[in-house]
Amino acid sequence: MTELPEAVAASSGFQPSAEDIASVEAWFAEYDAHAVSADVDRMADMAMFPLNVVSDSDESGNGGAAQQTRQQFVEGMSQVMGDPGDLKMESRRTPIFLTKQLVLVISDATFTTEAGSQQARYADLLVKRDGKWFFQTMVQGGWGDQLSG
Repeated sequence: MTELPEAVAASSGFQPSAEDIASVEAWFAEYDAHAVSADVDRMADMAMFPLNVVSDSDESGNGGAAQQTRQQFVEGMSQVMGDPGDLKMESRRTPIFLTKQLVLVISDATFTTEAGSQQARYADLLVKRDGKWFFQTMVQGGWGDQLSG
């Protein structure tokens, strides 16, 4: 039987510190502020491209995945963000640290606009590079018809 590399086996027991958790919360506070102000370029600055996007619910009933360039992310998010101040966000986040540099974050959110409130559950995979968090994968149901691949 093949053994796992030592680094893989060692990563399974990672327990985040209060500082680790606070760093993820601070990242989301900054990202959410950019979202509320519809500053899509600053949101893109916080991503690691190519960005993986995973969803379900395309017309055939299948899930899918695609990669986005920075330009594709900016164009797509610009269409859904609206004008600054149009969006109010409330989120409860549950970070699941895989290692000190990888964290999967489940978000239960309420988005409020003039049209009303909508609830959503989604996940982001954040990767720490050079001491800073970047989101690399976005997972949310319902966007499958916008994926190509």
